[in-house]
Amino acid sequence: MYFTDGPDEQATRNLIAEFEKQTGAKIDLQIVPFANLEQQLQARLSGDNAPDIARLSNIDPFRDDLLDLNAFEKSALDGQFIDGAKAYITGKDGGLLAVPSDLTMNGPMINVDQFKKANVALPDPKKPWTWTELIAAAKKVQQANKTQYAIAMDVSGHRFATMLSQYGTTYFTEDGQVALDKAKATAAVKQFADLNNSGAMPKDVWLQAGSKYKGANEVFLAQQVPVYISGNWQVSAFDKTAKFTWKAVPNPCQDRCGGFPGGKFMVSFKKSKHQKLAAQFIAWMNSAESQKKMCQQAAFLPTRKDLIASGIDFPTRGEDMNLFLADVKQTPADTYANVYNPAFSAAANAARDELAKVLAGKETPDAAVDAMRTAAQKALEVTK
Repeated sequence: MYFTDGPDEQATRNLIAEFEKQTGAKIDLQIVPFANLEQQLQARLSGDNAPDIARLSNIDPFRDDLLDLNAFEKSALDGQFIDGAKAYITGKDGGLLAVPSDLTMNGPMINVDQFKKANVALPDPKKPWTWTELIAAAKKVQQANKTQYAIAMDVSGHRFATMLSQYGTTYFTEDGQVALDKAKATAAVKQFADLNNSGAMPKDVWLQAGSKYKGANEVFLAQQVPVYISGNWQVSAFDKTAKFTWKAVPNPCQDRCGGFPGGKFMVSFKKSKHQKLAAQFIAWMNSAESQKKMCQQAAFLPTRKDLIASGIDFPTRGEDMNLFLADVKQTPADTYANVYNPAFSAAANAARDELAKVLAGKETPDAAVDAMRTAAQKALEVTK
């Protein structure tokens, strides 16, 4: 049971064909819309019709239903994947409930043509910009090219978490308590509000989105902004759609460096009718060889420690993809604890909504951070 991000579907089908040829097994790839995934999966589990394997972005609603993959593939899987996911994918009894199958990393992309026209130097990958330097460079490029905006960011609490982390704080601590350092979070919110209120950011994108996610990719593709903060999943899309020269650049540093992670997981179920084969398939799909092929064909980032250490020879936009991969090493450990916390989505959505109130003049940055902390605490209580 699978949902697709686009280019990963064909890459998955290619790997499935290899597995079938090697084992003689037959894989029935059932693709469902992401929006319906959890509901359909719950219905199948309730109806005693569990799939053998599922691709999920959130395993928490299904923890009690998940198969311990170590029962069949411990030597192939145990300890092979990013340490940041370990607590999330480990069951109460120490079992392996899921395998992180791909990693995403938030970060900025720039319009190189506009930077060159403005005679503004690109950041040195070995010496990332501070937020102050990023803003100054983006504004110079905006003025020289007469673009509407200087910087755009997706309407997303997950994307804003990148900025929070760079300012030195997160929604939650690594041991699962509310974090959001008041002074650091307020500084990030104030900077974000100042950028929007000054016209450097497209304020209307956040205000019109309401309580829904909205990407700012259209503004970037229309060349109305020289700096766009999104993530590595845009690389494959922009390679086909951008009509100008662009590239990924390192995340800015403030109190600390790095981006903010996300990703997907492969699981099997206690009610699976083919547990051993399901675990074998998951292990095979996430072997070094298979995961490397998936990353190369779908422009994904790996979750395996060995591939993160070695890097990957991406056939398309390799410099950009490996820049995102390099930022994985700079990204603080507590960001993984945040994104894998079952309360993260609710806390991130609340932050998005509070930011909109600030931009609408209905709330101060200081009050918004208080509201974010309250919402994060409530989200934690709901998950306990």
